[in-house]
Formats: sequence, structure tokens, C-alpha cells
Amino acid sequence: MSKGDKSFEIDFLIRELISANGKLDSNMKIPNDYNEKRKLLRALMNTQSPVRLSDRFYEIQDRLLSEETDNKNLIREEDIETISKDSKETDSKIALWQGDITCLQVDAIVNAANSQLLGCFIPLHNCIDNQIHSAAGFQLRMDCYKIMAKQGHEEANGKAKITSAYNLPSKYVIHTVGPAIPNGRKPNDKEIKELKNCYNSCLEIADNYNLKSIAFCSISTGVFNFPKDHASELAIKTVRDYLKHHPKTSLRKIIFNTFSDEATEIYKNNLEK
Repeated sequence: MSKGDKSFEIDFLIRELISANGKLDSNMKIPNDYNEKRKLLRALMNTQSPVRLSDRFYEIQDRLLSEETDNKNLIREEDIETISKDSKETDSKIALWQGDITCLQVDAIVNAANSQLLGCFIPLHNCIDNQIHSAAGFQLRMDCYKIMAKQGHEEANGKAKITSAYNLPSKYVIHTVGPAIPNGRKPNDKEIKELKNCYNSCLEIADNYNLKSIAFCSISTGVFNFPKDHASELAIKTVRDYLKHHPKTSLRKIIFNTFSDEATEIYKNNLEK
């Protein structure tokens, strides 16, 4: 699709979201610059509450997002090496990869969600929740909304839910809520257990769905302030323990996904222990 055609289709999506919002000026000026126009679309999708949108909206949105996904440097699960080649070791199923989790062609990626499970509503926010929802499409928010409406209460820390990944290169997204730690305080025993439960809940869902690969983000280490080194140690130990206690797991590769050099070094050091 040419940039001109994409620009025209983004205009349509923006107008649809302005109309669905009900509180925005229907005569809102849409930027002429493509990049600014695209940012406005993402911001409107980020802030849009769960609402029925037209089939035409989803058709155009999916065409745009799937093309953007195809243009990324996609990484196949089989191209990520595990940290051990010895098939008798649990580490033969564990890998470390640094980069954008929305580029991974794996069975499931893990989203660090909040207790509402509806995605991040802060426009253009750089958290992983926002990035995943923005790349997947508005269907992801709608699926989460239906799950939460049926559940009837907020998602508890350490639990997890699974949805389709829609326009992401993965097949599924597993959403889990980690503990939030007030700045300057060490995690207590309850919060440590909750973080462990996040990993176990995601792994159990993966096994229930007979998934072969899963990529974990660094749960709770962003705005939830869980100390990065401690979180990494807990993540690694929990995954290793799960593999030891579930020798018949369907999973053949569990990827720890990092984004920063600092986080990668932390995981490298802790994986060597």
C-alpha cells in the first residue's frame, strides 16, 4: 500500500475513533504529516474505552497494523539460541533475547498488565502494555474487556489470562498483573510470592494451550518498581523450578525478553548462577 493510500485510511480510522469517543470535537484537525497523523491514531486508540466499532474500522486497522508488523525485523523462535545445548538440562529450554517483544514470532508473548487488564490508557506511553495493545489492535482491548466483564472483578496479582494476539507476529498474548512496589521499599514476602505466581500462571496457561514457545517481559520492573536484579533472580528460579517439576511440559523454548542493555546484563549474570 502506498503512503498516500495509508494516509487516507488513517484519516478514516481517526474519524471513526473521534465519532466513537463522543467527547471530542468532530471537526478536530487531522495533521497532514504522515508520522504526526499516525501518532494521533495511536493516541486515540490508547484512550478509547471499550466500545463497538464497525467492521470497516477493523478491516482497515488490520490492514495497516499487519503491514507495519510485516515491515518489522521479525525474529523467529528457532533463531534464538538457548543458553545450554545439553538436552538434559532445564537451561536447554531457556533463552535470553534483547529487543522489541512485538517483533517475536513465538506462540505467546507475556504482557505486564494492570489490574483492569484493559491496556494502558495513557496516550503514546512507552510501557510494554501500551506497545503490545498498540501493535495488536483494538480487538485486544475488547477481548480483555469481555474477559473482565465476565469475571466481574479486577485481576488479582499473580493471575493470568490469554487472548489472541491479532496483528502481532505471535499467536497469543498472556496478560499477567505483577506486584507494584512503592519507591524506595524492598518487596515483602507477599509481593515476592505474587511475582513468582505471575510466571507460574503464564507457564500453566501455555501448557494448557499446548504452546511450544513463550517470551516473558520483565514483569513489574517498569512503573511497578520491583527491583530489576531481584525480579530477574525470581524469574529465572521460578522458570527453572517449573521445568524441573513439569518434565512433560509442551514448552520447548522459554525466552526472557529484555529491552535495555542494563536488563540484559542483569539476566546474563543471573543466568550464570
